[in-house]
Amino acid sequence: MQEADLPRLTATVLWSAFALSVLFGAIANRTRFCTMGAVADIVHMGDWARMRMWVLGMAVAIIGFNGMVAMGWVQAASSIYAGRQLLWMSTLVGGAMFGFGMVLGSGCGSRSLVRLGAGNLKSLVVLVVMGVTAFATLKGLTAVWRVRTVDAVVIELPTGQDLPSLLAAALHWPVPQTALVLGVLIASLMLAWVLRDAAGRSAEVLLGGLGVGAIIVALWWVSGRLGYLAEHPETLQEAFLATNSRRMESLSLASPVAYTLDWLLFYSDASKVLTIGIVSVLGLPVGSAIVAKATGTFRWEGFGNVRDLGNHLVGASLMGVGGVTALGCTVGQGMSGISTLSLGSLLAVAAIVVGAIAGVRYQTWQIEREA
Repeated sequence: MQEADLPRLTATVLWSAFALSVLFGAIANRTRFCTMGAVADIVHMGDWARMRMWVLGMAVAIIGFNGMVAMGWVQAASSIYAGRQLLWMSTLVGGAMFGFGMVLGSGCGSRSLVRLGAGNLKSLVVLVVMGVTAFATLKGLTAVWRVRTVDAVVIELPTGQDLPSLLAAALHWPVPQTALVLGVLIASLMLAWVLRDAAGRSAEVLLGGLGVGAIIVALWWVSGRLGYLAEHPETLQEAFLATNSRRMESLSLASPVAYTLDWLLFYSDASKVLTIGIVSVLGLPVGSAIVAKATGTFRWEGFGNVRDLGNHLVGASLMGVGGVTALGCTVGQGMSGISTLSLGSLLAVAAIVVGAIAGVRYQTWQIEREA
């Protein structure tokens, strides 16, 4: 790779990520893909359709990612999800905060971007507050609190925390083959659960789950394969182009919302450049808006009252702090992280679901008390 070729390759990576995020926004709008909605459907109505959609997306992402590991295209260790340090307290506390917050905020980061594209101005407020609090948890006041408290509780593992690496080390198997076998086995069990019910075989669930899962895999390929340099011409070191973490990335929306605000606010600073995360944040509402306009569902929407505003402000703050603390959101940990079969991602997803259930119960209690 010559230095003169870097701008063109970087642009290809960014445009590819933007196109995939537009597609994600379109599919999420069309299928009502939403983790918070999935949990609320179960608690209120016993309807598991949207949860099956989420699990289907996970299964597709797991098969795709671990298939690429088996082919030698990517490694879980190249992502932020599979390091040797298991921040179990951070993932549990941050995940629970995020789960509770997304209920108060009427949806996670991805859902807020999709709703914004459909004309929901409440989501704009949520995203701004979420971005500010996420940035504070990356580099500000709450970052100091995070590092001194939950991040200090660490389990040091002998290898990466992804299950294939742990199992391969224990059984003395090669990691690529272990990833393929384990990925297919776990994904097959998930697929069997999704498809055993008629709701899991509906067109909406299949489109949402297969589409979202495939986009996660495609973004892993864009970042980990297309944008990978074994030797950067400037640093002579391994590099992944256009990522905030300087590691391989797929779709995530907690920290990227913060980085998007940072890019917008300091645009004249030459060091602030577009990344996969930023263009993904910009792409989701575009895809949603296209579908909303095409289906006649676009409409402006604002806050109903002061209490509604207050709930969304608190929820957005919890999502910003919790999303960064847990190293991801329902998409970052719940789709991208899970695809690597990371222990931290499994803990984060469990905590997000528990937090969301608590949030739904709290909202129900609020309504009953007012009645």
